[in-house]
Amino acid sequence: MSDGPGDSLSVRVATSLKAVPAGAWNACANPHALQDALAAPCSPSAETGIDRDNPFVSHEFLSALEESRCIGGRSGWSPAYLVVEDESGQILAASPSFLKSHSQGEYVFDHGWADAYERAGGRYYPKLQVAAPFTPATGPRLLVADTPRAEEARAALIAGLEALRGQTQASSVHVTFAQEPDVTALKQAGYLERNDLQFHWQNGGFAGYDDFLATLASRKRKALKRERREAVSAGITIEALSGSDLTEAVWDDFHGFYEDTGSRKWGRPYLNREFFSRVGAVMGERVVLIMAKRAGRYIAGAINFRGANTLYGRNWGCIEDHPFLHFEVCYHQAIDYAIAHGLARVEAGAQGEHKLARGYRPVITRSLHHIADPGLRRPVANYLAQERAEIAAAQAALEADGPFRKTEGDND
Repeated sequence: MSDGPGDSLSVRVATSLKAVPAGAWNACANPHALQDALAAPCSPSAETGIDRDNPFVSHEFLSALEESRCIGGRSGWSPAYLVVEDESGQILAASPSFLKSHSQGEYVFDHGWADAYERAGGRYYPKLQVAAPFTPATGPRLLVADTPRAEEARAALIAGLEALRGQTQASSVHVTFAQEPDVTALKQAGYLERNDLQFHWQNGGFAGYDDFLATLASRKRKALKRERREAVSAGITIEALSGSDLTEAVWDDFHGFYEDTGSRKWGRPYLNREFFSRVGAVMGERVVLIMAKRAGRYIAGAINFRGANTLYGRNWGCIEDHPFLHFEVCYHQAIDYAIAHGLARVEAGAQGEHKLARGYRPVITRSLHHIADPGLRRPVANYLAQERAEIAAAQAALEADGPFRKTEGDND
């Protein structure tokens, strides 16, 4: 596409991951994956909330979306992956970037900005989105290989995003669910920061679920024990499936659950049946499918993806309604799995204050936004400053209202 800030770096656009070798992409996406896999669960990256083997920016995950046509075509997600190369053609950095004709599947809502801009005579779409599609999970967005030229390559990506925005006449660039050091680099480049809240569970080195319960106030412990008993009281059993357990029959059942819930919640589910087969084939060992069975058939399930030190809860669905089953399959079972496998965190997806009562803590998520038109940028900047203050206050209030014991002898 263009020369980067360095004399010998170039930036090009790939409209398909077929044009980018998987090994080169993954070396940018998760350059420290092997080191973290060999480290203890409570490594420095775990403590800072960074998972250095993030499944959602891997070549395998994005290719499964592309090859199943969940992105591309008429989906409104047109791949425009930026790739930074040195003079020898070695890939030093990349970004999961897309030209968008709508604002669906992002979980950071800018419909109000689009409406206001278009009422004022502007054209908000296309916009440039840097994200893991359909996935509200924090992770790397400026994917930079571990080389001596890493910061130069990161700067080239940021410059490349602005160049691509200009060439495509996009109104804006949105980098959603970003983590450090991308946040700092983008803010230094003039991007506006937006905050929101999610609920994550944090492993305190627990040997079992009862150890975790011991950190809660007495009445909260009793409530969760009762909830878990009632969730399976109708003769329901729970299974955790990965790898070769993920047969086509299992995917048929889970996709049926997903379709039912998705169509009721947002009209059109984002992921099709083919996606699940493809992602199971290429990264099945990183999938943790929690399935509930009654009377010999599966009736509900939740899909999770595993990183180096984090379990990411994604989609849920069911064909039978049972009290508390959603909480058991999505939240309690995820905690059980994280403890058993020494994972530092469970990220349970977007929204949901009901997660708080189940031991999940409020955590701030961060997104960065570059808006070209000063007439839109100014009011958005003012709005975001106020919103950040409100989010910080909400986090503090929710943390204070959590189920955890406030003092050593607190059994309230």
